[in-house]
Amino acid sequence: MFTDYAKIIIKSGDGGNGAVSFRREKYVAAGGPDGGDGGRGGSIYFIVDPDSNTLVDFRFKKKFKAENGKNGEGARRYGRSGEDLYVKVPIGTLIKDAETGKIIADLSHKGQKELILPGGRGGKGNCHFATSTRQAPRFSQDGEKGIEKEVILELKLLADVGLIGFPNVGKSTFLSRTTSATPKIADYHFTTLEPNLGVVKNEYGDSFVIADIPGIIEGASNGTGLGLQFLRHIERTRLLLHVIDVSGIEGRIPVEDFKTINEELKSYSEKLSKRKQIIVANKIDSMQDETLYNDLEQLAKKNNIEIFKISAATGEGIQELLKRASEVLKELPKEDLYEVEEKKVYTLEEEEKGFTINKEDGIYIVDGPAVDRVMRRVNLDDNESMYYFQKCLDSLGVNQKLKEAGVKEGDTVNICGWELEWYD
Repeated sequence: MFTDYAKIIIKSGDGGNGAVSFRREKYVAAGGPDGGDGGRGGSIYFIVDPDSNTLVDFRFKKKFKAENGKNGEGARRYGRSGEDLYVKVPIGTLIKDAETGKIIADLSHKGQKELILPGGRGGKGNCHFATSTRQAPRFSQDGEKGIEKEVILELKLLADVGLIGFPNVGKSTFLSRTTSATPKIADYHFTTLEPNLGVVKNEYGDSFVIADIPGIIEGASNGTGLGLQFLRHIERTRLLLHVIDVSGIEGRIPVEDFKTINEELKSYSEKLSKRKQIIVANKIDSMQDETLYNDLEQLAKKNNIEIFKISAATGEGIQELLKRASEVLKELPKEDLYEVEEKKVYTLEEEEKGFTINKEDGIYIVDGPAVDRVMRRVNLDDNESMYYFQKCLDSLGVNQKLKEAGVKEGDTVNICGWELEWYD
C-alpha cells in the first residue's frame, strides 16, 4: 500500500523537577542545601529510514511521545535525562506544521536527522538558590513541560524523471516497457491510482529513476480528478516527459492537451511550469491523422521543446528517447527543490522575554511565554519561592510595565491564570 500523507501528534518529554534537600552528615552542622537538578526531557527527532518508501505505518500509530526526565534527588544527585525519540520516515518526506502549513524539515538525503521538538529543561534543585542572605532555600524549580504539536508528514517521490499527461495516454505502458515496474494497465481512464516508480538502465550503464504520475486533467490544480493529490509529486523531478496521445482514436487534440496540462502546472506552481520538458508523441503505431502530430511538432518548435515519436506498445522510438533523457539529466543540476522555512519548529528558548499586559474589567492580565515559563516553575505556596518569583518578574521588566500601565496597590493582577494582589 502506498501512502503519501499522514497527520500525527508529537510530544517532547517533560523535564524532571529539582529536589529540595539538605545535607545530613554526622558531626557536620548545618550542612546546607544539596537538592539535585531534574533531568532534561527527551527530544523528538525525525530520521531517514532507507528501507521505507511509504507512510503507511503512520495510519495506525498517530501519537509519538519522548520519555520524561527524572526528578532530582538529595546529595546533589541529578535526575536522569529522558531518552530521545527517533521517528523513522522514508527519504523524501516533508514535515509541516499542521497549524500554519509551513515546512519544518525536508528529509531528502540519506542519513539525514532533524531535531523537531526539544525536550523540556530540568528544574534546578535548591542548592542553586542559596545566597549569603538565604542560606537554606526551601524551594526548587519544577521541570519545563514538553511541547505537544500536530504535524503533517507528506511524502514526495524522489524521481529524476516524471511522466505527465492526460489519463490513458500510455504512461503506464511506457513505464512497464522501459523498467521492471509492473503498473496496472487497462483501456480506461484513471487506471493508475497511485504513483509508480521504476529504474531505467540504458545500454551505456547509466540509470535514472522515473515516476509514472497519475493522470492530470483540466482543473487538477483546483482539486478536480486525481491531479491535485499528485501534482506535488512532480515537483521534485528534474525532467518531465510529457506523454501525448497522437493517434486520434479517442478524439483528442494533441496541441490542446499540451496547452491544458501546462496550464495546470503553471496554476499549481510557476516554478514547476518552467521545469525542463520533452514531448513524447505516443501511439504512433495507430496514428490515423498525421496532421495531429504535425501540429504538435510545430508547437514544440515554437516553444523550443524537443519532441520524440514513440509507440509504448511496440517499443518504437523508445531507446532514442531514453538516451536523450539520460543526456539531459547529466546537464541538469541536482538540487533541493524546497527551501526549508524553519529548521526547528518550536523551541523552549523562543521568545523568552515576550509578554503582554492588558486590562480587562479592572484586572491587569499578564500573559506570554516569558512569564508562563517562570510561573510553571515556582511553588506559590512557599514564601521563599514567591520571593524568587517576584525577582524573576522584576528582571523580566514585568513589574515596571505594570507600573507604566497604571497598577496601584490593592489592584488584582492575573498572571497566566493566577490572580495575585499587587503590593508596591
